[in-house]
Amino acid sequence: MPLDNALVQRYRARFGEAVREAAEDRKQAILLIDRERLEEIARYTRDEEKFNLLSDLTAVDWPKREKRFDIVLNLYSFAHNSRLRLKVHAGEGESVASVSAIWPTANWMEREVYDMFGITFAGHPDLKRILLPDEWQGFPLRKDYDILQQDQAWVKENLGIESGQ
Repeated sequence: MPLDNALVQRYRARFGEAVREAAEDRKQAILLIDRERLEEIARYTRDEEKFNLLSDLTAVDWPKREKRFDIVLNLYSFAHNSRLRLKVHAGEGESVASVSAIWPTANWMEREVYDMFGITFAGHPDLKRILLPDEWQGFPLRKDYDILQQDQAWVKENLGIESGQ
């Protein structure tokens, strides 16, 4: 459901068209923002709106959509006992600004999104795989990743067995 409360009005006044959509789901504001303005909006969100905890950063793959990925930041404000979700869309091969300098908890979360979806975070201090081995091919949480193939060469080479799939 579309949302136009005081919070959204402050974001729209400050960032204009960079706030593409505002909605509410289960009493939580959700702002879809321009990917290019993520870092600026994230810093404002922490400093001015007091959303000082990044509780989760993840992604969703919509392979049939032109900008196939949603990058989702779930935030919490201790000062206001309130939650906010920021989302950006990114296309295949498009980088997203790292927010790890704003919320240190983003460091490992961005690495996990990189590892599972192949989305790169510009400015990340150490963007490398965190769950899978460095040699792993592909990104398992993409909808077009063939779970039945799951890198049989790596399994055979490193584990010395045929894949159990």
